[in-house]
Amino acid sequence: MPSTGPVTNLPLPRFVSIKTSRAFARRGPSETHRVDWIYERRDLPVRVTGEFEHWRRVEDSEGEGGWVHYSLLSGVRTVLVVNDMAALRSRPRPEAPQVAYLEAGVVARIMECDPGWCRVSIDGTRGWISRGDVWGLEPGEVLD
Repeated sequence: MPSTGPVTNLPLPRFVSIKTSRAFARRGPSETHRVDWIYERRDLPVRVTGEFEHWRRVEDSEGEGGWVHYSLLSGVRTVLVVNDMAALRSRPRPEAPQVAYLEAGVVARIMECDPGWCRVSIDGTRGWISRGDVWGLEPGEVLD
C-alpha cells in the first residue's frame, strides 16, 4: 500500500524525471552531504522513495540514487527502455506494425499507459511500447 510524502502529500513511491542535464544525488538531504551520484541525463525517470523539506530521495532503474533537491526534478513522466531493440508499434497490439526499434537506454515521454502498453513519444516519433520493455511505472499504473 503506497503511503504519502510528509512534505507534498503525493504518493510514495512515485515516478518523476530529472529536469536538468546535471543533477547531484547526495548521501543525505542537504548540500553539505557528499555527492554519491551525478545524473547527466535530462528526462531520465527516477523513483521518489522519500521526502525531507526541499529534498527527495530517488533511485534509478539500477537502484542507485540519493537525495536530490526538488528543483532538479520534474513531474513530466518518462520511461527508460530496458530491453534492447524493443518494438515501438503503431497500435497497442503485439502483431501491430513496427514504427521503430528502440535500443536499451532510450528515454521516451509517456503520452498514456494502460495495463499492458504505453503510448510514448521520442523526438517526435510516436508509438506504443509494451510495458515489459520499459522502466518508470508502478505495477498496474494507468496514465491518460
